[in-house]
Amino acid sequence: MDIKPLIRGRALWAVVGAGTVAATAFSVTAEAAPAHAAAAHAARTWHRWHQWHQLCAAPGTDQASCDVLQVDDAAEPVAAFGVTANAAPSGYGPADLISAYDLPANGGSGQTIAVIDADDDPNAAGDLNTYRQQYGLPACTTSNGCFKKVSSSGSSTSLPPKASANQGAEDSLDLDMVSAVAPDAHIILVEASGGGVSNMGPAVNEAVKLGAKFVSNSYIWKESSSDPTYDKDYYDHPGVVMAAGSGDWDYSWGVGYPSSSPYATSVGGTSLVKASNSRGWTETVWNTKAGEGTGSGCSAYESKPSWQKDSGCAKRTEADVAAVADPGHGVAVYDSYQEKGWGVYGGTSAATPVIAGVYADAGTPPSGSNPASFPYANPGALNDVTSGNDGSCSPSYLCTAQKGYDGPTGLGTPNGTGAFHS
Repeated sequence: MDIKPLIRGRALWAVVGAGTVAATAFSVTAEAAPAHAAAAHAARTWHRWHQWHQLCAAPGTDQASCDVLQVDDAAEPVAAFGVTANAAPSGYGPADLISAYDLPANGGSGQTIAVIDADDDPNAAGDLNTYRQQYGLPACTTSNGCFKKVSSSGSSTSLPPKASANQGAEDSLDLDMVSAVAPDAHIILVEASGGGVSNMGPAVNEAVKLGAKFVSNSYIWKESSSDPTYDKDYYDHPGVVMAAGSGDWDYSWGVGYPSSSPYATSVGGTSLVKASNSRGWTETVWNTKAGEGTGSGCSAYESKPSWQKDSGCAKRTEADVAAVADPGHGVAVYDSYQEKGWGVYGGTSAATPVIAGVYADAGTPPSGSNPASFPYANPGALNDVTSGNDGSCSPSYLCTAQKGYDGPTGLGTPNGTGAFHS
């Protein structure tokens, strides 16, 4: 992937993370009870100045870009490398996400989730193991058959060149978020040899060939007139979830692909914050500042699917659903390849694998189905996000949250798994 580092600092005060401690049989978990149990929350409160930067420049039509932002000043209460017993890394952990989205504690059992990324992360398996150990999640390794890393041709030995720039952090973010919300699922990391459509598309096909029913696509191109052709070549897989992030450059940047594909579930981003309400959390549209926030909009090229009923866009509207993405209230990630170990991240590259994992929690999609349509059949099983915007537009719902459907957050965020099965 042609990753262009982009330093663009943002800052705000953040108050996140508070919970109770329960007993545990795990001695190496960050939380006093394993995050694998839904009721286990870390006993921690954070109140600090966060500043972050986007890891990748906005994409073009020929090379994909990552959707990741990294916090610069996350003060880690754990050792930089490895597992620290009875200490919680900064950022939301698995128990936080399970609580926020009312997910099962043992989600993903019997399912296989694929993560598509560019180039090779040689530390992917080890970093994944460290993350899962820290939070008391079941081991997911090559030796126990839970984790597999292959090229877009399916080879586990002939892999792409090692990743440069910031791709290691992207891989770790994807794998860790899948683990957080679907801890019992098997994971396949398919590494493409570059960031073009002709590189990433075959990796998607290989993932499906290897049996994945859930594919997380945390990358984006600027949409083009060729996208309907790419749909048929790479993303039209009936009975398979294609989750794709809407990007991190707000409404003004435009619509991205494959998020705009009618065969993909388009995933927007929210700011997820701990609260004293009955849910325990609040969510608003993630929009830090002009040029930085969740993407949304009306496609210029993709036909409107029959199940999408909004009236202000004659073609495909982005997004369908949303999840945590604000780096100011970000997620904990472990990456030792290109970073210092534990860190805090955001972007729709966090939201996308979360949604892929929630689909896996909900069970195998029926043969021949288009899982992107599932949330539209049961919107009441989602947390409707009604506050915030990702820019200025007309009609306003394409960039501004409202009751019911809107562009930035779609129909809302997971409230259990009811909206993610047929």
